[in-house]
Amino acid sequence: MTGHAKTNKYLQLFRFVSLIIHFISGLLQSFIYPHLNHRTQHRMAKKWAQRFLRILNIQLRYQGALPRDDQARVILVANHISWLDVIAILAVCPVRFVAKSEILSWPIIGKLSDNAGTIFIAREKRNDTLKINQILSKLLMAGDRIAIFPEGTTSDGTHLLHFHASLLQFAVASKGLVCPVAIQYRDSMNQATTVTAYVNVTIAQSLQLILQQPSCHVELTFLAPLHGEEKNRRELARLTEQAISHQLALPVVRKGLEKSSDLPSE
Repeated sequence: MTGHAKTNKYLQLFRFVSLIIHFISGLLQSFIYPHLNHRTQHRMAKKWAQRFLRILNIQLRYQGALPRDDQARVILVANHISWLDVIAILAVCPVRFVAKSEILSWPIIGKLSDNAGTIFIAREKRNDTLKINQILSKLLMAGDRIAIFPEGTTSDGTHLLHFHASLLQFAVASKGLVCPVAIQYRDSMNQATTVTAYVNVTIAQSLQLILQQPSCHVELTFLAPLHGEEKNRRELARLTEQAISHQLALPVVRKGLEKSSDLPSE
């Protein structure tokens, strides 16, 4: 093994150990997190996420108009490429996420996510849409900000999957401000990359691939918001999908017609 290769291995190990320590720190903080006010929660989440990205040497860029701190009933709707999407959004605009229930079984991450207020969906319970929308409406009206990934799963970033409308009903009922967010990743040469994509890999394999990269960039673009009360959920799904697709210059892949009871898988 050459000296350069050894250096890279040591660097990867150092970053991995630093990340584990950071996760444990986050887990300990998460036990007091639910008892703090929204402003303190946001500050804590943002600081933790920014440190997370620095450990992995992921440069964060964002543009567009972020929701103001005093804006109520804010809903972020984003395309979904990687588990890193959550960290990147938290580093800029802390919110509560809707995620698949399988994450609860992930070591450390599951408990941390639960303590941080993630709303989990069991993919096998297709009739749970009404209940989840009611929960999200109450949280939004209570002052929480919500983020959803309406594709229902991750793509490799070379296209968008069609946006499911089922979890946007709460945006209509709550008269929410729906903010599309376009996410993309670039490598150290500023070229589009699929290395960060969480597709056909385990969480451990995904982390290993990311640790092997010297650096990369994640870019968030906050697009013009939509007012939930002015549209129905299907219109919101199509308009946010179109806005993000146009921003990223990516095609949309559709897999048949959506049923009214469909729940995104993630």
